[in-house]
This record gives sequence, C-alpha cells and structure tokens, in this order.
Amino acid sequence: MDNEITKVDFTLEMKRDYVILAPDIFPMHMKLLRKVFALYGYNFEVLHYQGKQVIDTGLKYVHNDMCYPAVCAIGQQLYALTCGDYDPHKVALIQFQTGGGCRASNYIKLLRKALKNMGMEYVPVISLSFSSMEKSSGFKLTMPMLYKGIMSLVYGDMLMLLKNQVKPYEVEPGSADSLVDKWVDELTDQFGRNRGLFRKGMRRNLSRIAEDFSKIPVHKEKKVKVGIVGEIYVKYSPFGNNNLEDFLASQDCEVMVPGVLGFIQYTFNTRIVDHSLYGSSRISLFIGKFTEYLARRIERNMIDALKAYPQFTAPSSFEKLQELADEVIHRGVKMGEGWLLPAEMVELIHNGYNNIVCAQPFGCLPNHIVGKGVIRTLKELYPDSNVCPIDYDAGATKVNQENRIKLMLAVAKEQLTQD
Repeated sequence: MDNEITKVDFTLEMKRDYVILAPDIFPMHMKLLRKVFALYGYNFEVLHYQGKQVIDTGLKYVHNDMCYPAVCAIGQQLYALTCGDYDPHKVALIQFQTGGGCRASNYIKLLRKALKNMGMEYVPVISLSFSSMEKSSGFKLTMPMLYKGIMSLVYGDMLMLLKNQVKPYEVEPGSADSLVDKWVDELTDQFGRNRGLFRKGMRRNLSRIAEDFSKIPVHKEKKVKVGIVGEIYVKYSPFGNNNLEDFLASQDCEVMVPGVLGFIQYTFNTRIVDHSLYGSSRISLFIGKFTEYLARRIERNMIDALKAYPQFTAPSSFEKLQELADEVIHRGVKMGEGWLLPAEMVELIHNGYNNIVCAQPFGCLPNHIVGKGVIRTLKELYPDSNVCPIDYDAGATKVNQENRIKLMLAVAKEQLTQD
C-alpha cells in the first residue's frame, strides 16, 4: 500500500561510515554521551540548530497538534537533512523514547512518516529506549555501553550542578566552562580504559570534581536564585526553552536545574507504583526495585562527595523527593513527569530557590496538571514561593515569555533586598 511506512534497518555496514544525528536534549550530559558512543564505534553527533527555519521545517512535516518537543526535535533532524551539512544517504537519525502515556512514544513513527513525505524514507531511524521498543541489527545497546551511558548522566548531573552554582560568581569569566571541558575529556579517557565507573573510582572522581570547582575564585555576593522544572525536553533543551538558562544569566540570576538521574529513577520507580496500585507482574516489580537500588547507590556517591563542600547545594536523594511529593500530590500521578515535577519544586524551595520557572510545552496535559495544578497548594504550604509557568510552543513569542519571567524576577529582586 502507498500509505505503508517501511522501517529501514540500521545495519552493521552502516555503522562504519554513517553519522548518527541526535536532537539536542541534555546539553551538558550529551557531551559525555557523544564520546561514549564513539568508544563503541558509532559516529554520533548532537544537532544544535536553532531558529525559525528549524521550527518551520518541523511544522511542515509534523502535525501541529503534536507536542512542541516533537516539532523541535524532529525539526532539528529534518533540517540537518535539507540544509546541506550532511549527505542524507550517509546518515541515520536517533530518537530517545521513554515509552508510557506520552506522545513521545510516537516520535519514531512521526519521523518515518516525515521522511516518506520528503522522499527520504531510505534514511534509517534508530530507537534508543529502556523499553526496547524497537531493535536495529547494527545498533546494539550492550550492558557496558548502557552502564557508561548512565554514568555519563551521573557525571553530567554533577558538572551541571557545580557549573550552575559557580559560573554566576566566577572572578574570571569562562572558568567554570573550561573546567567542564577538562573533565569531559578526562572522564571520556577513563571510560575508554574502563576507569571511573565503579564505586572507588567514581567516588574519587566526584570528590575531585567538587574540589576543582571549589577552587575557582568567586565573588561573594547575593543573587536571585531561580529553579527550572518542567517537561523533560523544554526543561533542559536550549532550543526547546529559547535559551532559558542564558536569559536568566543575563538577568544576573543563579540557576538550579534538577538532575537527569532523578528522572531516570522516577521512570523505573513507576514499575513499583504500578505493582502496588494495579498488581503488575513480579518481574516488573523486581526490575523496578533492582534498578532503583543501583541508582540509589550511585546517587549516594554524588551526595557524599558534596558534603565536604558546604558552599555547594547538594541534590536531595530520590527517597527524599518521594517524601516531598507526598506533601502535595499522590505518587499514582505518573503520566509525563508526574509527581516528580512538584517534588522538584518543593526541593528547590527547601534549598532556597523560591523562584521557579515551570517550563511546559503548550498542550502537554500531564505536565499542565502537575505543573500549574499544584501552584495553589505550594503557595499555601510555602507563602514565599514564586512560581511562574511558561508555555513553549511554535506560536509563542520569546518576548512574551521573557516578559513574564521578568515580572517574576521583579518580585524576586524585591524579596532579595528585604532579606
């Protein structure tokens, strides 16, 4: 049938000379992930295209009823195929999928449909998913590769956390960014020699990272502290949130973005919740508990490394996040970012980041419920909380988004002068 979309396999032969193009989701973490892919023979590149042309490309081939992250992520990949920077016959596209009740589960089919409409259905599309939603003969997510990928998220969280707390105050501009680049190179070298991956090496690295950031000379001054929460793509992706972190930095703010590891733990924890509420299989329960146990041990190493440096704000443990969520919402709310989103809001407030931007794609129903829906409860529990929900959409203007954030910051700066 003409409407039938054929899956093109990414083969072992393609692995040798094809470039795998990924949308820019986690800027800090993907610096490490890119090099992990290289260790296993994949030519992996992260796309950084932005601007109206990229959005228009996404809108041209993705139905505008789909969520904004689909327009952005798929738009970046399709633009890469048409802008002349790559040979479409020598590239593959990769999409990260979490599965579950989210439109992101359809991105692979949307991408293939777009390629068919462009006359480029010969381009292979790879699914990277913990749920093994699809398989490719030339792309194998082996256990060592998966483990190094998870460790990239841990180290990425640590580097992001410390960079965000040092950069606004650094005496010599660029010091924090240079230190990030140094550690990305060092960690990649260690990964290639299977070092820094287990408890002893990991603890040593995390302590050294904290020590290095503590040595960067900083100005001692008060700044407005702003937390960022929201749907996972627009929360982290500069393209998805119109370079939100850079804008807040231009407004003389210190930014805190909760780490990716919390979301990974939340994803596996849903298996435990499903078993308690709906009686899911014992195998699913075992996987949930085992992965949560492993993640908790890894997370503890990062928290312990920061204890020697009280000038830094450490993340809360996942167990603590669960307790914080119970203040405002039931843990059975687990579509999208679910209960994790309000839990991160409460965590930020506890850590002194009372001013929060809740970044959401327009029309993302789960995140509107748990994002906007808990603001009143948060205000009752924490009268000083200052939450600003911002919708990101192809039709929304950057000026309006920034003006709303400036209103939030005006209140924040007034509170800062009164402290």
